[in-house]
Amino acid sequence: MTDRVLEVVQAGVVPYAEALEWQRSLAQARIERRIPHDMLLLLEHPPVVTLGRNSNDTHVLRSAGVDVFEVERGGDVTFHGPGQLVGYPIIDLTAYRQDLHWYLRALEQALIGALETLGIPAERNPGYTGVWTRRDGIRKIASIGVHVKQWVTWHGFALNVTTDLAHFDRIVPCGIPGVVMTSVERELGDGSKGRLWEETVAAVTQSFAHTFDVSVRRGSLTPQLDEVR
Repeated sequence: MTDRVLEVVQAGVVPYAEALEWQRSLAQARIERRIPHDMLLLLEHPPVVTLGRNSNDTHVLRSAGVDVFEVERGGDVTFHGPGQLVGYPIIDLTAYRQDLHWYLRALEQALIGALETLGIPAERNPGYTGVWTRRDGIRKIASIGVHVKQWVTWHGFALNVTTDLAHFDRIVPCGIPGVVMTSVERELGDGSKGRLWEETVAAVTQSFAHTFDVSVRRGSLTPQLDEVR
């Protein structure tokens, strides 16, 4: 039985700037051992475009109507918005493997496992970070971009659940020309609505526990944020 604990916090809809401040504060607290356990923040954002360290300004095609943030995560440009499950793991990799490539592959595997639970065959696409499905042609369903400081992670993944995919027309997603984005809802068909969000959250949480070999417990941000303030 693992003695590693992952505290999962479902935070609802959170403005991007506020969630970014949370991540940076919690990661620093984890580095300083003021937070005893790793955390996984699960939330949604209002529509926003973010630019990673490797981004190209020409990959933002239409920014009108949404905020644009330049951030420290790896990767290029991505979109966040309603119906997209965004996950921010605050994980101390010294308890796992001090290997960024291993961590990226583990994030991919956690999402692949979650999608399998939901009935969607998913896989890696060699040469690209993220998760894809090949039903009726290859499409990207989840994006990943992370930052690590002193082996503590923040930023993370964005899994399209019921996302309005037209928003991705604003950008060249992840800087990949011609990429086609998809969602859990699109892959499962019109009959998939109902408890799709709750089922996706449960599948992701379960797959994280398996992939990272951790015990999951439900948590709240309040005591952690009180600690880091």
